[in-house]
Amino acid sequence: MGGISLGLLLVVILVVAAEFVNGATDAPNSIATVVCTRVLSPRAAIVLATLFNAIGVMSGTAVAVTIGKGFVETEAVNLPTIGAALIAIVLWSSLAWRYGLPTSESHALVAGLTGAGLAVGGFDALLWSGWEKVLIGLFFSTVLGFGGGFVVLVAITWAFRRATPRKVGTVFGKLQIGSAAFMAFSHGSNDGQKFMGVLTLALMVDGLLPTTDKFHVPWWVMVICATTMAIGTAVGGWRIIKTMGRMTDLQPYQGFAAETGAATAIELASRLGIPVSTTHTISTSIMGVGAAKRFSAVRWGVVREVVGAWILTFPICAIIGYVVASVVQWLFG
Repeated sequence: MGGISLGLLLVVILVVAAEFVNGATDAPNSIATVVCTRVLSPRAAIVLATLFNAIGVMSGTAVAVTIGKGFVETEAVNLPTIGAALIAIVLWSSLAWRYGLPTSESHALVAGLTGAGLAVGGFDALLWSGWEKVLIGLFFSTVLGFGGGFVVLVAITWAFRRATPRKVGTVFGKLQIGSAAFMAFSHGSNDGQKFMGVLTLALMVDGLLPTTDKFHVPWWVMVICATTMAIGTAVGGWRIIKTMGRMTDLQPYQGFAAETGAATAIELASRLGIPVSTTHTISTSIMGVGAAKRFSAVRWGVVREVVGAWILTFPICAIIGYVVASVVQWLFG
């Protein structure tokens, strides 16, 4: 093993930048509902998210392994491939953040890696196994997210049907702190791991970590990713929180239902090594909660804006990844 190369240094900087953007555009989704229901102030919610995101990041590496080994053949993975995918994330997510739209860094990352891998090695370099997990993840985030929020709210409504609104507000004003912590933990256990996987992969490609069959994430990589994501949330999270809060009006018991439904779906996916989008999952769970009250309670105009950003993420990030990797190959071989 030698010293750190210039190429690796640039990739590390890009990983930090992408994780910062992830903290600003995706991590706020984990605390948006607890802020919108006014159970916690933005500052207190960010502290809670920082702590439990970090704990979640340290809770496993199954998703990191999927990202590191599941999308592009090893022979087609080099530092320009990784760097091109990260540039795609930073450019697209920063643009979406500018307009207050939550984006999926999960989908931006896999699309960017796929586009860059295609530029470097052609279609033979792409692995279907990773995309199978992405498609399963879309089921988790969309169907289980919406269904989880809907079912939990219906159960709460039935269980507290004889309680006064004041009592319900008091009980769930406390319980929602726990559900927000669960949501932040689940975000860390899934989204936080993605960039751990990318940074570990870059270290292996450059020879600073041994290439073995077992994909091992060093502890200091976990610390870097958890800390950077927390800083991004603290600096830029408020724009996304406001957008999420516009989807429907939420009371604490509804926020609890949305967070519990979404976090359960994300945590199940994390244990199966399936990368899912926290943005998608909490958004659809909020929709499920709103629809459980009445279909018109959801502001579908806001939903269309958010869904539009989701759909555009795949082609735009794949194209950026492909173009950047192609240009680097042309310039440097």
